[in-house]
Amino acid sequence: MTEHIIRLLNRHLSGYEVRTVERLGEGQDNAVYEVNGELVIRQSKAEAPDERREAVEREAALLMVVSDLSPLPVPRPMFVDEEAGVFAYRKLPGRPLNFHPVKEPACLAAPLGDFLSRLHTAPVERMEAFVPRDIYPLSELREEAEGHYRDIVAQVPPTARRQIEKFLAAESPPDPDQETLTFCHNDLGSEHLLVDVEASALTGVIDWTDAAIADPAYDLALVFRDLGPEIYERTLAHYEGSHDDTGHERAVFYARCALLEDIAYGLRTGIRPYADAGLAHLGHTFA
Repeated sequence: MTEHIIRLLNRHLSGYEVRTVERLGEGQDNAVYEVNGELVIRQSKAEAPDERREAVEREAALLMVVSDLSPLPVPRPMFVDEEAGVFAYRKLPGRPLNFHPVKEPACLAAPLGDFLSRLHTAPVERMEAFVPRDIYPLSELREEAEGHYRDIVAQVPPTARRQIEKFLAAESPPDPDQETLTFCHNDLGSEHLLVDVEASALTGVIDWTDAAIADPAYDLALVFRDLGPEIYERTLAHYEGSHDDTGHERAVFYARCALLEDIAYGLRTGIRPYADAGLAHLGHTFA
């Protein structure tokens, strides 16, 4: 892969000297590499050439729009190689929050609330030119969550099992209506939030692969899942979008389903950070 990256950089950034290539991580959709501590290369994992091309073209175009919309820094592509399914951008400052907890997490609430307000109040008719609609019946999400739970139950502490099984036995909240849908990051886990650890400050938001016209409660759900109910409530105090009691009910529902999915994914693939973080968050997510 190092030689592949060097060839790409030679093609698009003539004269650029590659000194180091480090694999930063891998999710369900992309593998990510860092070059010289200053460039980030995102490689689509889609197998079909058409899917790779579409994925990078869409995300690169979206990032150009989002970089003007977001109050927080986001990646801005330096070059896009559709054939290779790759695009590159200058590394944003900060470290992923999932591995680098800040000293004062409450300081993240105001910028998160402002960021989500800007996203969720963006004109849907403008943003749907760049992203698909992503909405599924909540009953289907519950069925998927039941399957994930069956896969992980042996790893779940007994006290948490009772809480999870009570959740899975209950009815799903009502589905959101079409008027509720907004432009969403749609994967706002802590691994995609960059922070200055010492200053307890957000420095950027990465990985916009799953951005969509979707239920804004899902973005808030991942704040609830990864940062806990206190930071979730503080974020809402700075949030200008619509979020009533039914939105809160859906946010908690999404948080629980997403947590079970992450644990199952981490255990199935051997990517332990997903599983370990999910198991650590069981207490507050299913309280």
